[in-house]
Amino acid sequence: MKPFLLIFCWIFTLLSVHSQDKGSISGKIIFNDEPVEFINIGLLGTNLGSTSDSLGHFHIKNIPVGSYQIIASGIGYETFKENIEIQSNLTTLNINLKEGETTLAEVVVSGTMKEVSKLESPVPIEVYTPLYFQKNPTPALFEALQIVNGVRPQVNCSVCNTGDIHINGMEGPYTMILIDGMPIVSGLSTVYGLNGIPNSMVERIEVVKGPASTLYGSEAVGGLINVITKVPSKAPVFSVDVFGTSWAEINTDLAEKFNVGKSTSMVGVNYFDYSNPIDNNGDGFTDLTNTKRISVFNKWSFGRKSNKLATLAGRYVYEDRWGGEMDWTPAYRGGDEIYGESIYTERFELIGNYQLPINTENVMLSVSLNSHYQNSVYGDVPYLADQKIAFGQLIWDKEIGNHDLLFGAAMRYTYYDDNTPATRIGEETNGTNNPENTYLPGIFVQDEITLSPVTKLLLGMRYDHNSQHGNIFTPRFNLKWAPNRNNIFRFSGGTGYRVVNLFTEDHAATTGTRNVIIAEKLSPEQSINLNLNYQKFVHIGSSILSLDASLFHTRFFNKIIPDYDSNPSQINYSNLDGYAISQGFTLNTDLSFSFPLVINAGITLLDVYAMEEDEDTGDLTREEQYLTEKASGTWTVSYTFDKSKISLDYTGNVYGPMKLPLISEWDERAPYSPTYSIQNIKISKAFKNGLTIYGGVKNLLNFTPAKNSIARPWDPFDRQVEYDGEGNVLRTPDNPQALFFDPAYVYTSNQGIRGFIGLNYIFGH
Repeated sequence: MKPFLLIFCWIFTLLSVHSQDKGSISGKIIFNDEPVEFINIGLLGTNLGSTSDSLGHFHIKNIPVGSYQIIASGIGYETFKENIEIQSNLTTLNINLKEGETTLAEVVVSGTMKEVSKLESPVPIEVYTPLYFQKNPTPALFEALQIVNGVRPQVNCSVCNTGDIHINGMEGPYTMILIDGMPIVSGLSTVYGLNGIPNSMVERIEVVKGPASTLYGSEAVGGLINVITKVPSKAPVFSVDVFGTSWAEINTDLAEKFNVGKSTSMVGVNYFDYSNPIDNNGDGFTDLTNTKRISVFNKWSFGRKSNKLATLAGRYVYEDRWGGEMDWTPAYRGGDEIYGESIYTERFELIGNYQLPINTENVMLSVSLNSHYQNSVYGDVPYLADQKIAFGQLIWDKEIGNHDLLFGAAMRYTYYDDNTPATRIGEETNGTNNPENTYLPGIFVQDEITLSPVTKLLLGMRYDHNSQHGNIFTPRFNLKWAPNRNNIFRFSGGTGYRVVNLFTEDHAATTGTRNVIIAEKLSPEQSINLNLNYQKFVHIGSSILSLDASLFHTRFFNKIIPDYDSNPSQINYSNLDGYAISQGFTLNTDLSFSFPLVINAGITLLDVYAMEEDEDTGDLTREEQYLTEKASGTWTVSYTFDKSKISLDYTGNVYGPMKLPLISEWDERAPYSPTYSIQNIKISKAFKNGLTIYGGVKNLLNFTPAKNSIARPWDPFDRQVEYDGEGNVLRTPDNPQALFFDPAYVYTSNQGIRGFIGLNYIFGH
C-alpha cells in the first residue's frame, strides 16, 4: 500500500500545482449601456476564446498564468484590444465597445417607419456612418455616395454638373431623399438636395434599395436615402472639418452645441468655394462647375417632463454655380455672346417632430415645409422655377400581442411654377400662367407579425388620392426568417407608383438645344417588385466575414422614357407601350480582422431594359436603358497602426460600359462609355486631443471622359447649324456628322487627379 499511497500523493500534488498555474476571465460586453451578444472574445496567440451570450456575458477558462492581449470583435463594432495579466484565480473585465463604420445593432427607421434593430428589421437596410464616408472626404453627400455599392452619383450635364442618384440602375427621379424621415428633397430640388448638408450634422445614412412607396408614397419607387441628423444632446460640443484640394476647392464644416434650459441645440454651417476655372481637356469649356455654396442647419431638442420627443430643425441653402466657356463672366448671363450656364438656388427647409402627450400610446406628429427657388439660364434660355411643399404626417405605433401595428395618415401639398409650357396655358407670347397645385392625401397601415422566434411577417398597404391622377393603391409584404443569428433570409414584394413632372426632374429638358415634345397626357408609372435578400455571418477565428446578397426584379407599366433617337433635335416623352424591367444581383461583403484591417467590397450586376411596341409591326422590341451600367463594384480598405494612430484608407469604384445618347446616325462618338474606375487614397494621423490631420489623392488613375463629351463646343449657339423644314439637322461640309451643341453625352465628372489636405477637430464628444 505504501508505494501506491506515495504515487497517489505525487499525482495529487502535480494536479494541485497544475491547477494553480491556471486562471480564468469573465465579464460583460456592453455598447451604449446595453449588453451585446455574439461578440467574439479571444486571447491573441492562443486558441482560447468565447462568445458573449444574450446578456453580454462571457467566460474563458483554463488560461495559463501569464501576460496576454485580449481581443473582442463583432460586425459593426471597433475591435477592442487590451493587455491583461492572468493570475491563478478569476479575472473580471467588462468591455465597452465603440461604434464601427456600420453597426448591425444600429436602430433604423427607414424600412418600417419605426425604430428597430437593423438585424431585426424585416426590410433589408444598409447603414453608413460618417466614419465610413470620412475615408474619402467630399464636400457633399452627393459625391460621398460613390463608395456605396449599387448607388451611383450620375452627372447629367457636362457644363453645369448637376446630377442625381441612381440606385440599382434606376434613374434619379425614382430615388427619394429624406432628411430625418421627411420628404424634404424632391421634385425641383432633387439635383441639389444632397449638396449643402453639413457632414458634421449627420448621424448616419440609411439606404433602402427597391420600392418603398407603401410607406413613403410617390418617388420612392427605386429606393430611398434617409439622412438621419444627430440628436443635439449626443453631438460634440464643437467640431470643425476643413479641407482643400490642388484644384483650389475649399470646404469647411463647423458645428457647435449649446444648452438653453432643458433644451439642447446644435448649429452647423457648411461653406464650399470653387472659383478656379480649369480646362484640361481643351474644349474651351470649364471641366468643373465653379460653385459657391453656404448652408446653415439648426436643430433643437426640447426637454419635456414626459421625456417624450420634441424636435425642430431648419436649413437654409444658397448656391451660385456656373459652367461654360472659359471667358464667361456674369456680365454675359442670359446673353448669346459667350455661352454659360448659371444657376442661382435659394432653399429653406423646416422639419418638426412632436410626440403627443398620451401616456399609454406612442403617437407622433411630423411636419415639414420647404421652399425652393431657382433662377437659371442655359446660354440664352432662362429657366425660372418656384416650388413649395408642405407635408404633415400622423403615426400611431401600437403593439397588440404578437402584432406590431403602425397606422398613419399623411397630407402633401405641392406648389410648382416655372416659365415653361409645364405651367402655361396657350402660346408663349400670349399664354397665361397656370401654376400647378397638387394635393396628395394618403393613409397607410402596417402590421409586423411575429409568427415565431425566428419568423416575422410584415404586411402593409397604402391608399393615396392624387388631385390630378386620382386613386392609387400600393400593397406590400415582407417575410423575415432567421433560423439562427448567423443566417437571415428576407423576401419582399409589392407595388409602387410615381407621378412625374418632367421639368423638375430631367435636366436635359432645360439645357442644350433639344426641343421638348410631350405627345400625350402622361399617366403615373406603376411597378411590381420582388426582392430576395440573404445575410450570412461567418466567424473565421477572431475575424468575422459578413455577406449580404440580394436578387431583385421590378416590372414597370406606363413607364415614361425620354426618346432621344426618333428626332435627334427633340426629346419626346410618352408612356411606354409595353413594359420595362429592372433586375439584377448585388453582393456586399465586410471583413473585420482581429488586427486593425477592415475590408468592405461590393458588386452589382444589372439588367435594365424596356420592351417597346414597334409602330410598324406591333412587335415588342428590346431597348437598353441609357446611362446604365451592367456591372459595377466598390471597395474600401482601411488599416490603422495602433501605436502611431496613423490610418490608411484606400477607396474606389469600377463601372462597366453604359449606353450614351448620340445625336445622329453619323455621330462618330463612342456609343458606350469605357469601363472606368475612380480610386482614392487617404492617410490620417489622430492625436489624443481630438485633432486629426489628413491628406491624400483623389482619382489616382486620373480618369476623365472623352474630350468630345460636349458636341460642337465651338458653336454653342448653333449659329452654323442648318436645319430642314422638319427641324432635323442637315449634314453639311462644315457639319458632316449632323451635330448640334449638346452637353448630355456625359456619365461622370471631367475632374481629374488632385491632391487634398485637411484637418478635423472634435471637442467634448
